[in-house]
Amino acid sequence: MSLPPLTVVLASPRGFCAGVARAVEIVESALRQQGAPIYVRHEIVHNRFVVERLERLGAVFVEDLDEVPAGAVIVFSAHGVARAVVAEAKERGLAALDATCPLVTKVHLGAQRQVRAGRRVVLIGHAGHPEIEGTLGQVPEGSAVLVESVADVAALAAAPGEALAYATQTTLSVEDTAAIVAALRARFPGIEGPQGEDICYATTNRQNAVKALAPAVDAVIVLGASHSSNARRLVETAQRAGCSRSFLIERAAGCDWAALEGIGRLGITAAASAPECLVDELIEACRARYEVTLEALSVTTEDVRFNLPRALTA
Repeated sequence: MSLPPLTVVLASPRGFCAGVARAVEIVESALRQQGAPIYVRHEIVHNRFVVERLERLGAVFVEDLDEVPAGAVIVFSAHGVARAVVAEAKERGLAALDATCPLVTKVHLGAQRQVRAGRRVVLIGHAGHPEIEGTLGQVPEGSAVLVESVADVAALAAAPGEALAYATQTTLSVEDTAAIVAALRARFPGIEGPQGEDICYATTNRQNAVKALAPAVDAVIVLGASHSSNARRLVETAQRAGCSRSFLIERAAGCDWAALEGIGRLGITAAASAPECLVDELIEACRARYEVTLEALSVTTEDVRFNLPRALTA
């Protein structure tokens, strides 16, 4: 019995960004040099496949530093942490390795610079996200305020003539963020912006690839975690770009094949924290059900790489 034909179109860029690759490499290098266990505060990146693989190698993931034995090695996740967390690790004698993405660190430094200049920072992002918690924790309490929508901008309390600046989470929707920034500039014409965009190159590139992919296929699958901001934004981007059948799954085993019934062209991409092996796994699952033809759709080439901390390269 012959299988139905399916053209699988692979978006590029997709998958691991430089910040995620660096964070994972930091944990792996620490395990090789120091031996297990290595403790990691919060998920190193938002992907259970990655976390579980590192757990098998000897990484122990914790939410609070009081779960870490004195003198142990602690790695801070790619999302970044508040300054109080860094201080607590030092006080407890922990050997800290900072896996914060350098592009998140750039946002931290920008927020600190604006506060030193006497401005209150309006931080655009999602409440409760670890990157937002880390950024808010870079500046004194009360010197930054979070907004999540244009409606939040309208409701923002500000004193007449108050000096303001804005910064953004790195993994947001480009379009949504542009609308919020426009609302901020309309309401506060003197508001200062960051030096360059805060939304990272990888987020922008993956969203642009999905914008090109969505009109060319019948359905889009995004590989990534349900609690990953950049993964959810990719699904939203695909839907906005015209592909209503766009789905987020963590692995091929979670694919709803019935929802793909009747399609001839399937687009696949992966969030910045999803490894390429999960794409390969999904392609093989497709081949078990279809006669697959592969196509590639690329919008740009990435060659960014971030160095490891000096403590791991000395």
